[in-house]
Amino acid sequence: MSGGAGYIGSHTVIRLVAAGHDVVVVDSFANSKPAVVGRIESLIGGELEVHAFDLTDKDKTEHLLASMPFDAVIHFAGLKAVGESVEQPLEYYENNLESTFSLVRAMRRHGCGLLVFSSSATVYGPDAPLPYREDYEPLVATNPYGRTKVMIEHVLRDVAHIDESFKVALLRYFNPVGAHPSGTIGEDPQGIPNNLLPFVAQVAVGRREKLAVFGGDYPTADGTCERDYIHVEDLAAGHVAALTALAASPERVRTWNLGTGTPTSVLEVIAAFERASGRPIPYEIVGRRAGDLAQTWADASRAADELGWRATKSIDDMCADAWRWQSQNPLGYPDA
Repeated sequence: MSGGAGYIGSHTVIRLVAAGHDVVVVDSFANSKPAVVGRIESLIGGELEVHAFDLTDKDKTEHLLASMPFDAVIHFAGLKAVGESVEQPLEYYENNLESTFSLVRAMRRHGCGLLVFSSSATVYGPDAPLPYREDYEPLVATNPYGRTKVMIEHVLRDVAHIDESFKVALLRYFNPVGAHPSGTIGEDPQGIPNNLLPFVAQVAVGRREKLAVFGGDYPTADGTCERDYIHVEDLAAGHVAALTALAASPERVRTWNLGTGTPTSVLEVIAAFERASGRPIPYEIVGRRAGDLAQTWADASRAADELGWRATKSIDDMCADAWRWQSQNPLGYPDA
């Protein structure tokens, strides 16, 4: 698994081990901390094999894939901040594309033919009708991060088209939130959080004074943006289901949305987090943020029909688990 020490990756490792899989992690620790490895090991009750390098290093990637017979790869690794991608487009294109090229070349050379790719709902772009469906075209992301996901999806489809031994699952996530119910692992963004829920959690725990709500005049029930938030535990379960289905499927490429199918507004998230934490969340409504859409949510029926997978956790569950993680780890993971 690439990026297996990251937020979604760490939760997926635990699900995979529970399902009987042997997991090997590759992580550069650019967006994660080594301390998470010990936390994962405490939850799985054993040691986790971890290789600390960046997949853009072709030699190390080649050496690892040659070292043992891998059946499948789940590919989480990559740079992931939308705003940062606008400021550093070359770094995003180079890292996200080159790491995928390096990985797929090594997989094909060494007979590893199953790949589950971490894509994103950002691939749908601003003009897709709601709810987002997997068969929508054309994919037109509006920022470099999203464009790397669109490009990689096309690359993987093209490779699967010419290689009968290569099969790909493209998983388009919506808005992952929450944490492991133990509070042992969770989301630990570097610097100022880019996403709503970790910022709300940091306000609740006292790390930040108040939340800026970008826009209160959208055409939604309460005037704030609505998003499809999905518990990271449900998302991790979706990866296990997708891996199982991909191995059994005669189709070489399959795309699945992983979302709840229900939008939740910013003010509704704040209210849910206040219920979870028992603390007020000070906020201020400010001007709209460029590029924000009023609403986004998934049509998750294909995943339900083909994977037997459905999101099971509510926004209150998500906030309760996020608060348990944040309150037990107010500064996130330790640096060492």
